[in-house]
Amino acid sequence: MGSTTVPQALRRVLDLVVSGAATNRAEIARRSGLARSTVGQQVDQLVGTGILDEVESRSSVRGRPPRVLTISPQAGTVIVADVDTSTTRIGIADLTRRVIAQESVDVWIGAGPQAVLDAVTERLRRLLEEHHRDPGRVQQVVVGLPGPVDFEQGCAVQPTGMPGWDGYPVAEYMRERFQAPVIVDNDVNLMALGESEQGAMETPLLCIKIASGIGSGLITAGGQVYRGADGAAGDIGHIRAVGGGTALCACGNVGCVGALASHKAVLRSLGIPESTDEDPLHGARELARRIADSDPTALHAVRQAATEIGEIVAMLVHMFNPRTVVLAGPLSELRDDLVSAVRAAVYQRALPLATRKLTITASRLRGSAGVHGGIALATQEVFSPAGIAELLAGSSIR
Repeated sequence: MGSTTVPQALRRVLDLVVSGAATNRAEIARRSGLARSTVGQQVDQLVGTGILDEVESRSSVRGRPPRVLTISPQAGTVIVADVDTSTTRIGIADLTRRVIAQESVDVWIGAGPQAVLDAVTERLRRLLEEHHRDPGRVQQVVVGLPGPVDFEQGCAVQPTGMPGWDGYPVAEYMRERFQAPVIVDNDVNLMALGESEQGAMETPLLCIKIASGIGSGLITAGGQVYRGADGAAGDIGHIRAVGGGTALCACGNVGCVGALASHKAVLRSLGIPESTDEDPLHGARELARRIADSDPTALHAVRQAATEIGEIVAMLVHMFNPRTVVLAGPLSELRDDLVSAVRAAVYQRALPLATRKLTITASRLRGSAGVHGGIALATQEVFSPAGIAELLAGSSIR
């Protein structure tokens, strides 16, 4: 069923309910300009297909309680897999964006796409079963990858530190497993979207993830993700650090800010293994312990990394003039040292016009930002014209 076959009136009615602009039939008629009889027919169809629920309001009013329209929690499920170097965060939600469940799957990205996606798929299926969600009503799948992504083809493009992932058909793999449309995006794009929507932060918003590498995601003033012409937007870890240096980056160049100031680089400078056979998060835990104990060497390493990152952020602030800069990843969760040092570097280097209304802060959602962003992206797609057509085509009554 193509999107052109969905009546415009039905799409208009659903748009008003999804956006929250109207919660009952009278409001829909008033805001849409449609006849009440037309509104009634469209609402009846949407309720009959199980997409909308019409229930009595709990508000205290005289007389008969008004009936309100909401997206049905059983209309469908969206699923998200936010893949990272050593851990993948997964989640499932209903079409109201209510998170039903989320958890982590420990699997090393270097094991290759087949091993990672197999493990993620198995756990997602178990989550659906445990929470009594019909696998046949999965409406959208979103996968975040820690590298450049071809958004149209649904695959990673020349990622560093991800052997076997270049060009691997991630979208096709997940589509076959869940029989649902799949979006593959850069993980920091999802984090930025999550922070802008769930973290209630002002846009334009620039999210900087400092982990094994350094990446960024930009949400425009209109709430859109900026991906660039080839999916390479935001890959700032390969910008040459202001301080230069001879550290060799995974991309083959020297002096990249990711090679000098990433979480992985800080661990290396302190002689801390990133992971062990027993604990894939050993490095993050050990660095957190040293920072909590005010170890001077660890504090200096983090502050030095933050200064290098701050120089790059100052350049990005001049280029994009964001209202909010969000720092995410394990380094941003270590007391306030990283955020304070980045903030100091930005305010020292950037001009007052670009910083007078700028907020620089740590992630409010921390590890769940990518999952929340994936849910937002998934529901946007479900309620697009093409998505509505698919939703109606898969409904119980047509």
